[in-house]
Amino acid sequence: MSLLKRFSLLLAVAVLVACSQQEAPESAVPTTPAVAPVTAAEAPEPDEADDVLFADVQPAHVVIKEAYVSASTPQDNVDSPAHWVSPSGEAWVIATAKKSDQLMVYAGDTGELLRRVGRKGKDLGEFRRPNGIFVIDNLVFVVERDNHRVQLLHLPDFAPLGSFGEAELRQPYGLWVRATESGYEVRVSDAFMEGDDDNEVVPALEKLNERFERFQVSLGEQGFRAEPAGSFGATDAAGAIRIPESIWGDVVRDRLLLSEEDQADGTRIKVYGMDGQYRGQDMGKELLKAQAEGIALFACPDGSGYWLATDQFKDRSVFHVFDRDSLSHIGAFVGDVVANTDGVWLSQTPTARFPAGAFFAVHDDQGIAAFDWRDIATALKLNETCPAAAQ
Repeated sequence: MSLLKRFSLLLAVAVLVACSQQEAPESAVPTTPAVAPVTAAEAPEPDEADDVLFADVQPAHVVIKEAYVSASTPQDNVDSPAHWVSPSGEAWVIATAKKSDQLMVYAGDTGELLRRVGRKGKDLGEFRRPNGIFVIDNLVFVVERDNHRVQLLHLPDFAPLGSFGEAELRQPYGLWVRATESGYEVRVSDAFMEGDDDNEVVPALEKLNERFERFQVSLGEQGFRAEPAGSFGATDAAGAIRIPESIWGDVVRDRLLLSEEDQADGTRIKVYGMDGQYRGQDMGKELLKAQAEGIALFACPDGSGYWLATDQFKDRSVFHVFDRDSLSHIGAFVGDVVANTDGVWLSQTPTARFPAGAFFAVHDDQGIAAFDWRDIATALKLNETCPAAAQ
């Protein structure tokens, strides 16, 4: 049976479950949501460090005006975006909101806030400190730091299908997902820390072999299943990830790029193989000055393309562009206003507003911004589209 048919069967079950639950409408923000008791203080962010300002560093860059910046909602603490286009052609940007414990759904071509999904809690369809998000096919994977899990929902109705990682994850943040013959492989960064009270001490190197967890997720006649597939992480001083978050893979080039946010060791993007082994190569080691954050890949079938990596200055975000093959630095750009960016997403799917795709970035924890890929390509002399396949 095809995955699509399997999804349909699961969706029917999910809808029955959803109908049996008495919840507030997803489009509304409940004033008194049912929240599971919290017996311990919420963990602080592990990447808090002295601010490094763009105004002081002034790295080489070009300025590209944002296509739009959404309305500001600072009460939500927006963290990471993902782009999805429905079968009918409607484009959404779905973003996590860490403080309001919801998903924000924006119109992909305009940035208009369309709806809110979920509320605070531990049940399926509820969230506690959602961070990383990934959309693939008609599924959305959401990392919840304070529920210590990844939740899976179906699009476009956001019907919850299940969750996983509760037994393995301690303080998860970012994730990357790829399709496999049996379903989906999910890799999740885990920024667990130590310390008696502040929980802000980086673990010893020998404990960092569990910085990332792997899971195999399947959807079929037997329903939703998720199996742990092992952890990984270098334990040598050069390759270890001390403060992780963003993660993105390139199967064609056999690379897994991991953000290292630790300023003390030198923030950068470390290059692993798909086998989880450090390749002895870093990206942006001398370029990134604030904190390495969101990573995105412009990927072409012939293996060409570009990596984009975020330097999270508080007063202006810098987006560095690297060659997909050689990892050599091509250039960098900033927007007119976008600053303090956590997550990013690059879509190569054409829409009415963005016929060559778009790059989406969170703006200062308050909303999202979009850049037209045509503007980026023109400013940095990149390919606007992938090379035509050889005849």
